[in-house]
Amino acid sequence: MVDKNTNENLVKKLAQLQEKYLQSLPEELTYLEGLSKTLQANTLDALTISTLHQRLHKITGSAGTFGLPKLSQMSRSIEQRLKNWQDQELETISTVHLQALCEDIEELKQNMTEIESTVHSYLPTKQRPSFQEKAEHIWLVEDDPFLGQELSAQITSFGYEVTLYSSLKKVETAIKQGLPDLMLVDVIFADENKNSTDVLRLMPEFNARHCPVIFMSALDDFQSRIQATQLGAEGFCLKPLDVPRLMSKIEDIFAKRTAPVPRVLIVDDDSNLANHYKLVLLSAGMEAEVLENPKDILQVVMSFNPELVLMDVYMPDFTGPELAGVLRQHENWDSLPIVFLSSETDLDKQISAMEYGADDFLTKPISDSQLISAVTVRILRSRQLSALISRDSLTGLLKHSAIKDALSVEVNRSERSNTKVVVAMLDIDHFKEVNDTYGHAVGDVVISSVAAILRQRLRQYDIVGRYGGEEFVVVLPDCEIDSAYTIIEELRVHFSQVKFRHNDFFFNCTISAGLASTSTFEGSNGADLLIEADKAMYKAKQLGRNRVVIAK
Repeated sequence: MVDKNTNENLVKKLAQLQEKYLQSLPEELTYLEGLSKTLQANTLDALTISTLHQRLHKITGSAGTFGLPKLSQMSRSIEQRLKNWQDQELETISTVHLQALCEDIEELKQNMTEIESTVHSYLPTKQRPSFQEKAEHIWLVEDDPFLGQELSAQITSFGYEVTLYSSLKKVETAIKQGLPDLMLVDVIFADENKNSTDVLRLMPEFNARHCPVIFMSALDDFQSRIQATQLGAEGFCLKPLDVPRLMSKIEDIFAKRTAPVPRVLIVDDDSNLANHYKLVLLSAGMEAEVLENPKDILQVVMSFNPELVLMDVYMPDFTGPELAGVLRQHENWDSLPIVFLSSETDLDKQISAMEYGADDFLTKPISDSQLISAVTVRILRSRQLSALISRDSLTGLLKHSAIKDALSVEVNRSERSNTKVVVAMLDIDHFKEVNDTYGHAVGDVVISSVAAILRQRLRQYDIVGRYGGEEFVVVLPDCEIDSAYTIIEELRVHFSQVKFRHNDFFFNCTISAGLASTSTFEGSNGADLLIEADKAMYKAKQLGRNRVVIAK
């Protein structure tokens, strides 16, 4: 969580930015007043009009953020007038127009003291532990005893703690003592003649605190789906259940709690406003950086690796659309979300700017809560779309090509930061025998359980992929080989203790793993490290399997 001291520090910094802005404002308005009088003194020229327009555009976007909404509105009106002047012949601008301009800018100075209090919104963020301290607790609410027992055993094999309830009445009693981490609930309870969505809706303890719910049903009726949606359900699964897909959904729900911190790059020539946005996003638990020099945008995007770029449209040296176009020239960033944030209200100009590759257009001034919500929603959606493209449908892990690309990025980053990267190659022992003996459906459960354990027990910034079949790749950035060995060895031991069930028979599986580090193979690229890790893994197989071997 964002602690009290951090919150207070952020509030203090935001107040300091506001004070700095208010102190600089009189000088800026005096300068604008001088420009307007220069225009009035029969020295009407396009450059002065353009300069006046640009600086008023900046005030329009920033004044509201720093507690001067009326000043922002007045500035927008004058800015619009100047924009119209830029589109017409200078001879058509009369002395009456110029006199009115001077008077309006003088009025701006009179309104710069009407400060309204600014209310900042802070959203807490969870910090993910290095390892999962305890298994998540799932309530399975199912009145079919055979299905309940079978599903409970399969969910348990993925490393979760499961409590099975066969009636809604028992759930109503248990829920008064507290809620689990997730509820998996059948919709229709035939013996009780009840619909679980109706029952949960009437439980005050359930409605008072959010608990993720996935509903199960043998009937795909619209009304049940609507009621599930009204309850904020995270999913609606049809019977017979596709267990691996269900487990992937459960993993996705829990992964949201420990998802990587969103990273936002802010590109705006108004440093006070840009730093205000940065502090607001930091307060919401995000990482944010301000690009000081637009010429450095490629280097900064490469090193910071933002998930969203928040960019002004009108800047002195380069426009937002021009910078967006530069980013879109690079294949690695052709899907990077770019959101323009500008006081431009002309819809045609907004559409024209977005043609350069932007994904959305937000209008300044924007409140702190709106900024946080807009950024959060767009990054979440981007992650969802990226996952559909780059992640394996069974496990939710990165696909073969995606994990190789991620490894290359981390190796390059480690060279710049002078840190170490370890790559681990893991393989399920005797997996063909599992498929041949118990069937491919059970084999899918085993594969999915490896993925679940990897996600649960690795560090927040470690990267995991399904390399193919029963093989997995783990990339451990900023990690020494001894620490990596400890991590993978604990994973190996934990997986060997998981019990899988086929009918009434229980069995265990093991994994073999090979590790390769940039500390041992200096100068190696990602592909080289994978080859060395693969060799070490096969050595582990030759030595008897169910062990971890370090490449040397």
